[in-house]
Amino acid sequence: MTVASERPESTDSLPFRVVVLSGPSGSGKTTIVHHLLEQSPIPLTKAISATTRPPRKGEIDGEDYYFLSHEEFMARLHQQEFVETAEVYGAGYWYGTLVSEIERARALNSWSFLEIDVEGALRVVQLYPDAITIFLKTPSPEIIEQRLRGRGTDSEETIQKRLKQAHLELAQADQYRYQIINDHLDAAVQRIIALLQNEAGTCSKN
Repeated sequence: MTVASERPESTDSLPFRVVVLSGPSGSGKTTIVHHLLEQSPIPLTKAISATTRPPRKGEIDGEDYYFLSHEEFMARLHQQEFVETAEVYGAGYWYGTLVSEIERARALNSWSFLEIDVEGALRVVQLYPDAITIFLKTPSPEIIEQRLRGRGTDSEETIQKRLKQAHLELAQADQYRYQIINDHLDAAVQRIIALLQNEAGTCSKN
């Protein structure tokens, strides 16, 4: 779904770009993405991930995820239809971004927006070297644990796994073009919008 506030007159002439947002669990990615899709003057189309996990109650195929069988996922992976894939948290379920999702954004004259992990982001950059990569951080590592525990939905084992993964991801933040601290929601959203507009201005001159 493409959601944007006001589309600049020059949008259709902007070179296509891929935008990647990563950050550890508890960094506020989901909320940031929701606001970006609503507020960005540059049209952004969020790539819908494919997964082998079964749908949760209320989830819709083709809207929340593309729900694939393990066999179909692996077949499409073998056919090189994915930009990036990952097995998440050792649960046995696979997630990935299809090349067709990036091309869907291009066809809509918008930028493709991916919310993926660090490993996936590095793979995307290999295919799209001019991708705009953004790493979302919290003001301090302790806040990540506070937010994870504040959810009240994860077991202690899951929390510890997420904290370990967060530590690994934070160590790779310097590989991103931009790092944004999510100290205040509105401010963080506006900082990301500003950098996207700056990138749009730069690429439109080239």
